[in-house]
Amino acid sequence: MNLNAQRPWITPVVIGAFLLSATTGVLMFFHLDSGLNKTAHEWLSWAMVVGVGLHILLNLPAFKRYFTQTTGRVVIALFAAVLAVSFIPAGADQAEPGFAAPIHALAEAPVASVAAVAGVDEATLNQRLVAAGATGEAGQTIAQRVGPDLRAQIRVLTQVLQPAPQ
Repeated sequence: MNLNAQRPWITPVVIGAFLLSATTGVLMFFHLDSGLNKTAHEWLSWAMVVGVGLHILLNLPAFKRYFTQTTGRVVIALFAAVLAVSFIPAGADQAEPGFAAPIHALAEAPVASVAAVAGVDEATLNQRLVAAGATGEAGQTIAQRVGPDLRAQIRVLTQVLQPAPQ
C-alpha cells in the first residue's frame, strides 16, 4: 500500500479525530459532557490512534529526527514520565472534581436554606423542584429527591436556582 497516495485522507482523519477528542475531553474535564460525548471520546479516539500511526509512517524521517534532538527527547521523556505517574493510585478524594463538595452540601441542605439561596420562598422552590423532575415529599433535600449522583444534583440545582423571568 502506497501511503503517499493515502495522504489526502490521512491528515484530515488526524485533524478531525483530534477535534473530536479534544472537544469531548475538555467537556468531560469540566463535567459538561452530555449525550454520547463520553462514548464518542472513548471509541472514536481509536480513529486518532490509527490516523496518528499512519501520519507517523508518512513522515517517518521527520518523526525519527525528534529522538536525536535534545529538546525532542526531553519533551517526549516528560510526557512519558507524566504517563507513568498517572498509573499511581490516587486517594478517594480525587474521585470527584473540586467543586463537588459545595454542590453536595447545597443538595443536602434543608429546602428552606436552598430557597433562601435562590431568593424565593419554600413553596416556590418546591414547585421548581417538581418542574425540574425532582419529585418527592416536601421537606426532603435535593439529594434525597435525586440521589447522590453529582450530575443529577447539578442539573436540578441549575434549574431551581435560575432567577425568575422579569
